[in-house]
Amino acid sequence: MPYKEREINKLYYTMGEVTEMFNVNASQIRFYEREFDILQPKKNKKGNRLFTQDDIANLKIIFSLVKDKGYTLQGARDYLRSNKNEVKENQRVIDSLEKLKGFLLDVRDSL
Repeated sequence: MPYKEREINKLYYTMGEVTEMFNVNASQIRFYEREFDILQPKKNKKGNRLFTQDDIANLKIIFSLVKDKGYTLQGARDYLRSNKNEVKENQRVIDSLEKLKGFLLDVRDSL
């Protein structure tokens, strides 16, 4: 049976890792943390923010609403409050479709 490499999921991501994921400045992440109450990164004794998988998922939702769909900050906050479960489910589906797309592109390139 061939060895299959497992995807490693970290428990906590640093601010630097999150800014690289989203290709934004740390100030924008901190701003969204103040504006959206669903973002609750933990802070260590030094005050460094540590983001969980849930925080990353919430950031993806916020960026999708604000950047892709053109919501204002207040509009995005209201939409998240009224449709929280629906938005999380939609983001989960989008993530799985993006993984599938990446896999299919890798298969196409290897042919």
